[in-house]
Amino acid sequence: MASKPLPAPVRRAMTEIGEDLATWRRLRNLTIAQVAERADVARGVVIRLEAGSGATLESTMRVARALGILDSLASAIDPYSTDIGRLRSEETLPQRVRHRVMPQEKSP
Repeated sequence: MASKPLPAPVRRAMTEIGEDLATWRRLRNLTIAQVAERADVARGVVIRLEAGSGATLESTMRVARALGILDSLASAIDPYSTDIGRLRSEETLPQRVRHRVMPQEKSP
């Protein structure tokens, strides 16, 4: 089964995040092997992440933890740090979101 092509914004974000991870690694003066060992992932996972090729969310979080940036990464996607999140913070959010399908009217 062929995978769907990545949308350009997703591909661009993966590349940018990969470059940022590589920069953090270099700032910490760590080798790919050291990061892989600290994150308990294969070297290839770190290489793929830095190349923007992707990996599992778990592997990404493990590498971020090994680089000391896990908290920053988690904070970056905190919905309550946004204007919409702060505005809706007092609301009770639904457990799940469902859209009702409206019955179609019969034609005469």
